[in-house]
Amino acid sequence: MSGKKEVSFDPKEHQHLRYNPLRDTWVLVSAHRMKRPWAGQVEKPPEEHTPRYDPRNPLCPGNTRANGEVNSDYDSTFLFENDFPALQPDAPDPGSDQHPLFQSKVARGVCKVMCFHPWSDVTLSLMKKQEVVKVIDKWAELIEELGTTYLWVQIFENKGAMMGCSNPHPHCQVWASNFLPNEPALSDRCQRAYYQKHGEPLLLQYAKQEAEKKERVVVETSDWLAVVPYWATWPYQTLLLPRRHVLRINDLTTEEREGLADIMKQLLTKYDNLFEISFPYSMGWHGAPTGPHLNKDNSHWQLHAHYYPPLLRSATVKKFMVGYEMLAQDQRDLTPEQAAEKLRNLPEEHYKTRENLEKGGGKEKDGEK
Repeated sequence: MSGKKEVSFDPKEHQHLRYNPLRDTWVLVSAHRMKRPWAGQVEKPPEEHTPRYDPRNPLCPGNTRANGEVNSDYDSTFLFENDFPALQPDAPDPGSDQHPLFQSKVARGVCKVMCFHPWSDVTLSLMKKQEVVKVIDKWAELIEELGTTYLWVQIFENKGAMMGCSNPHPHCQVWASNFLPNEPALSDRCQRAYYQKHGEPLLLQYAKQEAEKKERVVVETSDWLAVVPYWATWPYQTLLLPRRHVLRINDLTTEEREGLADIMKQLLTKYDNLFEISFPYSMGWHGAPTGPHLNKDNSHWQLHAHYYPPLLRSATVKKFMVGYEMLAQDQRDLTPEQAAEKLRNLPEEHYKTRENLEKGGGKEKDGEK
């Protein structure tokens, strides 16, 4: 007998591995590392003042883009073909006579850009609810339209210069492809395996469990749930889930779209309030594949959205996926429960609204017309 006292496990103190069932991978959680000394910047940086209209911004209404096309004088959502598309519909086939170590396949598709609002100085969190509903309705239309032809339709938003967004204007991108990309292909395999074993969609069961536990819930409504997933990699990563079984965005009811607008505004407001900045992130929707899969059984799928924000300690200090993450596996320094609690306890009123009221200003800045 060594006489050594047995220490009980505490996820906030002891490193451990957590399983991600959507990717069949593990993440290393090392929350005790948050105690290490930090001499980096923690104060709020100067607020960027984005003009409502900039004649040089190619996303603003009426402006000319790089290819010479002129934007319409839009007053709601606005969709156009990406001027520099990563996918084109008529790419040639590289052929099949290839060495197994040097394989290529044909990649065809279309890339579109979708503006959420005519003003550059608003974001989804500051837009009115019905303006956000119009964004959701347009997403549904695109899934319906592009999904008849293409196997996968990826809706994603890169928000903020930190995430590579070169034009400060509320917008997202939509890439439709004739192939199933790596991440949704892996998610498809994992969800299918779970469904075959348990007879219930993985994420539907997961949402029920999280709704009961409450540990990682950030915001919840009657139709939706936003959580920091148990297997989160990024510090304040969240997963947005419907409470009922839904395959794709275009399957959402009118009430569910209204509820989605509500919970998106609440979640994104909490993000902005965390460091009192316009919070950077990459987000995207995953739903059942389309095209030839429309007539197949996709019962294992559940619609969901991923939010991947990079910030960790302050408005300027981000989490870098380097070293161990690139060469071994994902690792995080803050437990998902700690991150969820911090986000959950933030005010529901946007910090800009509070500042405007304190200055005696109106609500025009916040998307009110």
